[in-house]
Amino acid sequence: MANSQKPRLVWFDANRVFAAFGVVLIHSTTDFSGQAFANADAAGERLLPVFLRSIGEFSGSEMFFMFSLFLMAMRVDKKVPSYGSAIATQAQRLLVPFVFWAVFYAFFRLIKAETFNYGPYIWDQLGEVQNWVGYFVLGSSQYHMHFLPTLFALFLFYPLMRTATRYPLLGLTIVFTLGVMNNTQAFVWGLDLDPMLRSYAIRALKILGYVGYGMAAFAIYGLWKDGIPRGESRLVRRCGFYFAAIAYVATLPFYYVAFDTGSWGIRGGWDFYGHFLMPIFVFFIFMGGQYRQWSPKWSQLARYTFGIYLVHPLVIDLFDVSIYSLGLAEMMSPSVIVVSRFAFALPMSFAVAVALSRIGVLAWTIGLGPNPWQMFRAAKGVKA
Repeated sequence: MANSQKPRLVWFDANRVFAAFGVVLIHSTTDFSGQAFANADAAGERLLPVFLRSIGEFSGSEMFFMFSLFLMAMRVDKKVPSYGSAIATQAQRLLVPFVFWAVFYAFFRLIKAETFNYGPYIWDQLGEVQNWVGYFVLGSSQYHMHFLPTLFALFLFYPLMRTATRYPLLGLTIVFTLGVMNNTQAFVWGLDLDPMLRSYAIRALKILGYVGYGMAAFAIYGLWKDGIPRGESRLVRRCGFYFAAIAYVATLPFYYVAFDTGSWGIRGGWDFYGHFLMPIFVFFIFMGGQYRQWSPKWSQLARYTFGIYLVHPLVIDLFDVSIYSLGLAEMMSPSVIVVSRFAFALPMSFAVAVALSRIGVLAWTIGLGPNPWQMFRAAKGVKA
């Protein structure tokens, strides 16, 4: 884009920071096993954790799909690359860091596993080839790693998504693709399949469903590229707020189940659509505010959002191990655990991301530097 247009993208960077905030909050609101504090003495003790979870999910991991696909739309619109070149570029940007973190988390989990007495289970996993295949194909070495291989798979469909830039109405097809995903996933879960085979089938369905995010992102890019006047931007922002509020209301039954039982339920009806359409409505809120006076600090912080996404589980695990080992967890209510965990995890995740970015040989692990192959070629070129 021209320099005169670049400031308009600060709204986009602010959205990225908001999403990083949301992802860390989501993963800070569970007990040590990932549930909604099922062992709490009273349901009331789950109120704040579940409420904070609902706030965090205004901008969860699905929003990162929207960011990446919006940027892809911008990239291929500026200069149309060959399909092979575009995919090779994304493979370098996504899969090289992914391999590092997949291996890292496969073993890092042992720290928490040994502390909470399920170490043998993780050791058994590490000894099975099919689990390692899952780590690299499904991203199953840690709960957030699914994002990178799934996003790469979505990029394979970018020629299809480009149609939505020209015909933005196609962005609405996300409702259809999500509906198909929801319905068919329920069917697959009901089949008597091998668990590993089921995992691959469910992931394939998710990818097909998430292509709708690409259609939406490319459509939104098309609208933004054509230009949205200041007055109409305000209308877009108002609609974004309204539909985000409606989507939130739709998710309340899901959160009530968590509050009542201590277990995360299954999104099957309108709570499913409320959750998965929320990123689009929040995206509209920020895009509708493109003419507002955004601080350039948002862009500075946004550089580290990918890193925050990648490292925050290790920070959360270290926090959990610390308070459990010191015996503090027994004295802390669910609300205190959640608030203190988030207060620790957000700034520390940012600090770790910044530290990695400043270590030349590791910056590539969070997408902020040349990867090992590029560094090797550069060093070889200097010697020559």
